Amino acid sequence: MLVSALSRIPASDALTTTRVVAVLRARRASDYAPVVDALRRGGVVSIELTLTTPGAIEEVVALRARFGDAVELGVGTVTNTTEAEEAADAGAEFLVTPVTVEQVIRLAVDRGLPVFPGGLTPGELFAGWQAGATAVKVFPASVVGPGYLAMLRGPFPDMKVVPSGGVGIDDAAAWIRAGAVAVSLGGPLLGDAFSGGDLSDLTRRAQQVRRLVDEEGDRR
Repeated sequence: MLVSALSRIPASDALTTTRVVAVLRARRASDYAPVVDALRRGGVVSIELTLTTPGAIEEVVALRARFGDAVELGVGTVTNTTEAEEAADAGAEFLVTPVTVEQVIRLAVDRGLPVFPGGLTPGELFAGWQAGATAVKVFPASVVGPGYLAMLRGPFPDMKVVPSGGVGIDDAAAWIRAGAVAVSLGGPLLGDAFSGGDLSDLTRRAQQVRRLVDEEGDRR
């Protein structure tokens, strides 16, 4: 199915303004709330809760009740339509996939949700974009680097891209400079936040990455 530009679901204002997605993987979904709060205080408000964390979908409801519109909560590592439906029903505000599954993209579009399907090759990324992705997720981004995005923009100048997987804080500005609409960070941003680390350090890292992407974004 081809999706026209008119029916493609755009990224949220929060994401287009802040240009950062935090990817949260934890042993328990009950550990999410203080980490989300620390990220929020640092200016990172687009939060991806991954399905590799048990109870992630159920926790969406609790976190939406606690934080309201202060953050936007998405569900990631979605690989099939059952997971996509459950996430949407729980109140997820965007969906992220590690691979390109066209049925998931179509479901997200039908539900009015931004969707970011993963891919690495030009063929995979174009398939996701053609199917209606809000932006395609280059994954794992660390194996190709920002120069890869610059090359993709040659044949696909309108394709919107978010790099994910191994993107470090110091890499973020280079990806924005290359044309990424946002960057997705996991471990390099979260650090030891889920293993007893000082959450004020997480807030400072969030502020740092926001400062770097804001400075680069302002130059566009």
